[in-house]
Amino acid sequence: MVDIKSEITKVVEKVTKDEKLMDQFKKDPVKAVESVIGVDLPDDMIKKVVDGVKAKVSMDKLGDIAGSLKNLF
Repeated sequence: MVDIKSEITKVVEKVTKDEKLMDQFKKDPVKAVESVIGVDLPDDMIKKVVDGVKAKVSMDKLGDIAGSLKNLF
């Protein structure tokens, strides 16, 4: 059984450190996730991982933006 939470963490770490992989994730998130995981997962599991990665990356960006704004005041 695949631990979706750990897969999301693994993909987020790789996507945020690799600009080419981030570009691929933006264009075709399913292929990007599959390339990082290295396993062909069922569509419903891939969708959960993709959605989790999108949410995590968005939250990280919001945190960075909030931190930057905080420094302005």
